[in-house]
Amino acid sequence: ARRDLILEAALAKLDKFDLIILDDITYAHKDQAETGVLFELIARRYEYRSIAIAANQPFSGWDQIFPDKAMTVAAIDRLVHHATILEMNAVSFRQRAAASSKEALSRTPATTSTDNQNEGAA
Repeated sequence: ARRDLILEAALAKLDKFDLIILDDITYAHKDQAETGVLFELIARRYEYRSIAIAANQPFSGWDQIFPDKAMTVAAIDRLVHHATILEMNAVSFRQRAAASSKEALSRTPATTSTDNQNEGAA
């Protein structure tokens, strides 16, 4: 009961925000208690306040977030009911930057110790 009161108080504090943004919620695996809190947040904000979620998995992969299928379906149902869904099918900007850096390094000639000695003599 005490835990429920603490959760209720924490959720009530979040009610003052018109929008809550959750970034990359599919990245870290959560235990049953954490997913319960996430579901409570989604359910509480449903129909009353806005929530924006960034996830690197489609809804079909959300069974990895919530411990049971019923909770997964209920959470997705509440999220998509009034949602505007933006689906991004693009290469990660981090992957693109890493590939560019790797390509640039492969084009740069390696400096040898004799090159360094010759530069000092000049």
